[in-house]
Amino acid sequence: MKKYTVIDLFSGAGGLSRGFYDAGYNVVIGVDFDKAALQTFEHNHGDAKALQLDLFNLDNVKVLKDSFNSKYSELDVLVGGPPCQGFSLAGKREENDDRNRLYTAMVETAKLLKPKAVVLENVPGMLTLYEGQAKEKIFRDFEDLGYSMAVKVLYAPDYGVPQIRRRAFFVGLRNTKETFIFPEPTTLPEDYVTCEDAISDLPALDGIYGEKIQLYTVEPLSEYQKEMRKNSQEIHNHIGSIHSEKTVKMISLVPEGKNYKALPEEYRGMYKYNEALTRYHSKKPSLTINTGHRSHFHYKWNRIPTVRESARLQSFLDDFIFFGNKSEQYK
Repeated sequence: MKKYTVIDLFSGAGGLSRGFYDAGYNVVIGVDFDKAALQTFEHNHGDAKALQLDLFNLDNVKVLKDSFNSKYSELDVLVGGPPCQGFSLAGKREENDDRNRLYTAMVETAKLLKPKAVVLENVPGMLTLYEGQAKEKIFRDFEDLGYSMAVKVLYAPDYGVPQIRRRAFFVGLRNTKETFIFPEPTTLPEDYVTCEDAISDLPALDGIYGEKIQLYTVEPLSEYQKEMRKNSQEIHNHIGSIHSEKTVKMISLVPEGKNYKALPEEYRGMYKYNEALTRYHSKKPSLTINTGHRSHFHYKWNRIPTVRESARLQSFLDDFIFFGNKSEQYK
């Protein structure tokens, strides 16, 4: 049986393409500029090759094409989430903004490799950006290449992911008048997977870092945990954080599901960032996991979630190993 080929642009660690890989697709190339992310990508996608290319330079699209054509005759699916800064549409000067090249690299790759389908993922605001011009540009650019385009905002908890996350998915099918039909939700709100469902079986690491590789100490406590552990006998990337006495004291005063606004009045003024000192709620999905903000805390322990806990909340299976130093793994 034929395995459909997939290339992932702006791949990062490869979360988007790992979904295709787990569904039986042949993920062949991931392209990014982050070395640790590409090491992670290559380790977790079978025989896939990681290419470190600067897609600001559109000549590198040809490098990608040559790399693909050296082994494969046709591309089935092109996936990617180009950074949304690449849609400066107001005025000629901004249309030539360097950042636009990142989005253009996706269009150029589709033009050169003619995949049967394209999947472009981005923030929901993309649909209204520049009064809808960004969405229209995506449709127009791919329709000009022969794609029938569809777009829909999907909400992660509706599909069994324990994280409050909305993303716009553009899907284009080439040489057909039919548009892609998006899958219906699989999970009702009363059955959303919660933080507790997702991570309660992992070692507490309360006040300790823990070992680089750890063993499971309890049986899975939910169906979701059973699914996450199905290919794994041990726990990777589960290293705790030991915070200052002041931070531990502050977070210990925040109830589940609340943030710094729930602190006693004398401490509230110390924080300005809207999500500062946010403690997850054990009975709800987590908030959207972001890069760099050490502002979300475990629903029970007075520390930020580990890389493994964050990965669980994004539905990465436990056999997905992250490389690089700790901050690179979080990123």
